[in-house]
Amino acid sequence: MRRFSPFEDTLWYATAAPAPQTRPLQGDVQADVCVVGAGYSGLTTALELAKQGVSVVVLERAQVGFGGSGRNAGHCTPTFTHYSLPDLRRVLGEPWAERLIHRQTRANDRVGAMIRDYGIDCEWEQNGYVQGALFPSHIKVMEKRAAEYNAVGARTRMLDRAEVAAITGSPRFMGGWYHEEAGGLNALGYARGLARAVMREGGQIFTESHVTGTSREGGKWAVTTPQGRVLAEKVIYTTGAYTVAGWPKLDQTFRILRVFVAATQPLSPETQAHLLPKRTTIQDGRGDIYVYKYSAQNRIVASMFPMVRRGYDRALTAKIMTDRLKWLHPEIREDIRWDFFWTGELDMQRQTVPRLYQLAPGVVAMTGLSGRGVPTGSMLGGILADWAMEAELDLRLEPLSAQPRYMDVAPKAALLGYRLRDNFKALRQGAPLPPHA
Repeated sequence: MRRFSPFEDTLWYATAAPAPQTRPLQGDVQADVCVVGAGYSGLTTALELAKQGVSVVVLERAQVGFGGSGRNAGHCTPTFTHYSLPDLRRVLGEPWAERLIHRQTRANDRVGAMIRDYGIDCEWEQNGYVQGALFPSHIKVMEKRAAEYNAVGARTRMLDRAEVAAITGSPRFMGGWYHEEAGGLNALGYARGLARAVMREGGQIFTESHVTGTSREGGKWAVTTPQGRVLAEKVIYTTGAYTVAGWPKLDQTFRILRVFVAATQPLSPETQAHLLPKRTTIQDGRGDIYVYKYSAQNRIVASMFPMVRRGYDRALTAKIMTDRLKWLHPEIREDIRWDFFWTGELDMQRQTVPRLYQLAPGVVAMTGLSGRGVPTGSMLGGILADWAMEAELDLRLEPLSAQPRYMDVAPKAALLGYRLRDNFKALRQGAPLPPHA
């Protein structure tokens, strides 16, 4: 069984509102639908179903939010990372592309509504997202992206050099793309709040209940744990990158890509005045990303992907992250200390959009979020609930299929390629390179 990094290392574990009281499953429980995995996708699925009077049980092998839902950096930007919208339409075809585009670009409406309606304590701030342009050719790419997203109803705009400096506090950017609907939150606090909402609507959640198998029994599906079973009409797997058992070959539908996240000490008012003064989320524009935002305690929460020793050697990683932050914000005078450091796992697949698999009559699984955790996980609950209610779907239902072998190395190779490409473009266009580029 795969080993995961300590959940208790995260900033979110140290600061999130308490989890609702749950217990392991013992004995037999009946339900209309059994959801496996208490992350964003599983919890929002259960919430949608419970609100419609469907009896639903959620099984979680560890704690609520133990996987990517409690380990991500807390960014909530309702976009697609890898594909432009025209490319997505070519990859998925119609009507699937347009349906998924609508779900994803309006995902923050759903997140905000659930936080509001259920009073979820999760540090939600909807202060926008900026992708900075570090060299001239970035501008044209961003102008095209802004036009694409605005055409489907998103509220985005281009920033000139003065505007991006005023919003981010960084003098390094030649311009940028601003998505005003983006936000940020305490990742684990949000998951725990969703769990409370599920229980408030009548759903049941059992933690420390590792699923060991799913089999047909007496006309229903029996989802087995070490101390009990859920007998349900339908079963939905939402375990993503943290899939370890339960259905044969489900863990072959994706490949793991690790990401690391770190959080500084609470920063001084003087630093806050010129480091993200509008409290936006910012991505520095490079393909080998550096993305950061504030927590409620005025800590910078930043994330990158491991590369060579970066992400594994903690002292070196802290230096790289500090040097990049101070290069982007040269007015920082205080010493930066990284108080928290943790890793998470992404369920990458070739298309980088979620896949909905038909495992058997009455059993489906969702994997392949590919790093778009908060907004994507939150909107997928609506699609999975539609499947359980036998409504029209916004994702194609397909047979289980393994990822090709090249996906073992492709994501890491792509990151290295982005890094080299951006270095070449910067040098060619006379733009300065960040440290450790």
